[in-house]
Amino acid sequence: MIDTSAFQGKSAAYFTLGCKLNFSETSTFGKMLQELGVRTAEKGERADICLINTCSVTEVADHKCRQAIHRLVRQHPGAFVVVTGCYAQLKPEEVVKIEGVDLVLGSNEKASLVEYLSNAWSGSIGHKGGYFTQKTKDITSFAPSCSRGNRTRFFLKVQDGCDYFCTYCTIPYARGFSRNPTIASLVRQAEQAVADGGREIVLTGVNIGDFGKTTGEKFTDLVRALDEVDGISRYRISSLEPDLLSDELIDYCAHSRAFMPHFHIPLQSGSNEVLKLMHRHYDRELFADKIARIKEAMPDAFIGVDVMVGCRGETQECFEQTFELLQSLPVTQLHVFPYSERPGTAALKIPFVVDEKEKKLRSKRLLELSERKTLDFYASYIGSEAEVLFEKAPRGRSMHGFTRNYIRVELPVSDSLPEYDNQLLKVRLGEFNHDKTALKAVLYG
Repeated sequence: MIDTSAFQGKSAAYFTLGCKLNFSETSTFGKMLQELGVRTAEKGERADICLINTCSVTEVADHKCRQAIHRLVRQHPGAFVVVTGCYAQLKPEEVVKIEGVDLVLGSNEKASLVEYLSNAWSGSIGHKGGYFTQKTKDITSFAPSCSRGNRTRFFLKVQDGCDYFCTYCTIPYARGFSRNPTIASLVRQAEQAVADGGREIVLTGVNIGDFGKTTGEKFTDLVRALDEVDGISRYRISSLEPDLLSDELIDYCAHSRAFMPHFHIPLQSGSNEVLKLMHRHYDRELFADKIARIKEAMPDAFIGVDVMVGCRGETQECFEQTFELLQSLPVTQLHVFPYSERPGTAALKIPFVVDEKEKKLRSKRLLELSERKTLDFYASYIGSEAEVLFEKAPRGRSMHGFTRNYIRVELPVSDSLPEYDNQLLKVRLGEFNHDKTALKAVLYG
């Protein structure tokens, strides 16, 4: 029996590392605790609960997780500290030994949080806890999540887990196998987001193009159904594997009511040799074809690309093939990740190793290419008209929002800014702002 009175008047601090899916799930934790009477702690306030949602995509990510845990333990002495997410799932024994950590929850153990907190605060168990994680093969249920947190956008989790087992990746071990809820249940969650004031929804998951493994449905059918939900003005698809990005989906998005011309497509490597070593499910030719099809159907599309550098087997020639391919394609932004050795992965059997200095040089070249491409994309829209969904700005600061094709827009500080929060407004796009992270804009009327 849950003692809900134990939660009244408590405060919680949240910290999230990693992907949009993690942010969505942190928001779900927050909403769950809020419904029990727990409020979000103010800046500088000592919280009663600290929840850290972790990532484990690289060794650097693991290190950042440990740093975040230590920092929150220092900032909130006496708080009940909960660690969840991929790092917690993969290395629970390591995490629970960190001083100050009270509870470690695996990827599919969110329901254990409320019960454990209730027992801890009622005195039926001690403050210092342990961990609740499942073996990968036992992670079979789907934990729904559709949350906004402090953002204008809602994040709708449509899929979890992955069956691909790429040689460098630990995510299938942390998240389990691919699974999903029904289209009907996701439509109901989108309708609830409308009722809660949502205007934009980002579809999240681990491998969302694999949607349907559980229910026998298709991702394109999900997109069609969500497009019919009244009140949602915009949808964005967080990430789609190239081999799962169908021509049918591209054509539908090009003419849909609310799906934006905005794609995020992982490439990882532009070398077919390296793609084979990674056990990816496509080659560079297929990737290039998908980019061309998107741009043909949606010339204004923003296309983000994930690239991994310095993985085992990536010779200098292989890297140059990646660089030349990305240089030649009309992509907008690169998300560059240096390869990190992950225990237990098949990549460790690949003999050729790239040293850390070379990884940094390759990353630098790709990041410079990304900056040029993004700035050129933004610059091509200076002077044009656009519709922007604006987000709440801190007092005394400029308001920001995004165009349909994900150009970040800045409005100067004014007394009227608060009324523009979560509003779609027409603007004329001007020059870059001071740090070239957005285009300045002027409202019509």
